[in-house]
Amino acid sequence: MTSSPLLHVDAVRKQFGQRVTAAGVDIRIENGEFFTMLGPSGSGKSTVLRMIAGLEQPDSGRIVIGGQDVTDLPPWRRELGMVFQQYANFPHMNVAQNVAYGLRRKKLGRDAVRKRVTELLDLVNLSGFEDRPVTRLSGGEQQRVAIARALAPRPRLLLLDEPLSALDEKIRREMQIQLKEIQRATNTAFVYVTHDQEEALTMSDRVAVLNWGHLIQVDEPHDLFRKPKTKFAATFFRGSNVVEGKLSGDGRSFECPSFNVSMQEPNLLPGKPPAVAIRAESIGLNAPAGVDDVRFNAVLERTVYRGIYTDYLLRLVDGQSITASLTAGPELVAGQSVTLSLARESIVPLQADPL
Repeated sequence: MTSSPLLHVDAVRKQFGQRVTAAGVDIRIENGEFFTMLGPSGSGKSTVLRMIAGLEQPDSGRIVIGGQDVTDLPPWRRELGMVFQQYANFPHMNVAQNVAYGLRRKKLGRDAVRKRVTELLDLVNLSGFEDRPVTRLSGGEQQRVAIARALAPRPRLLLLDEPLSALDEKIRREMQIQLKEIQRATNTAFVYVTHDQEEALTMSDRVAVLNWGHLIQVDEPHDLFRKPKTKFAATFFRGSNVVEGKLSGDGRSFECPSFNVSMQEPNLLPGKPPAVAIRAESIGLNAPAGVDDVRFNAVLERTVYRGIYTDYLLRLVDGQSITASLTAGPELVAGQSVTLSLARESIVPLQADPL
């Protein structure tokens, strides 16, 4: 990361009545980065995006773009583009007129406008749609028009607030790939808001997880998925087990009734109930274990067939639940005792959530 990011959300705080929607959120975003803010409804992600856009004013903190404090600037002076869930296209205009709208406001010449519109429609795979009314387009096509229109004036940042949530699953998955290709082709920094974990992991260079206005973790998708730092970050992604226990007297080992394991780099906060995260797909059932693998026993409660894999819902000796996900697991029946095995490095110690 450079010392001077393209965007610095500098310790912003926002409160509506008794509800804090941004509790000192601090984020740095680089030029050309696809950055996603991920969290459940009410986590504060859209509020932070609206403060970046200038649609909300922070109670404290700053919004800095390109080294300039824009906290008090109106939206139209921030050189940003914005794409919403509802498309926000002009229904009385055709595709080309929609894309050209921001360019005409800049008073560019007709040839320059036509050239830029052609470039963008080619970029979003809508060449030949210039004269088509936007009302006759599919949802995915309308969203691509909205993206082209937002990119037309060459904004410093493109802000996207749940832009794919209104689309059906097939179109949404296709648009995820297209959005990332568009972002790479333009080298424009995208700041994306979603509650969809898969969407965030698929498209992002980095992801910020928020909850109740707090910034929980910022990481690259692989690290966020495999190495969550808190219980919330772990449980927000499906397939992550959280096992409660305690620290040993010297603070170097995690202990629970089912297993003990030394922590190479313990980061559990003192005085807090420790826990570890274990990905469901990292667990073996009645399988040969490596020399350094952790092994422990459980009882199968039930199985859930999910197509390409099966979930095995298990009960540990202290009553805690854990799930193993296998693409080709053993034939087991409810009530059967099983031996679980997993590599030590797949056991991730968790910090306390800042709530």
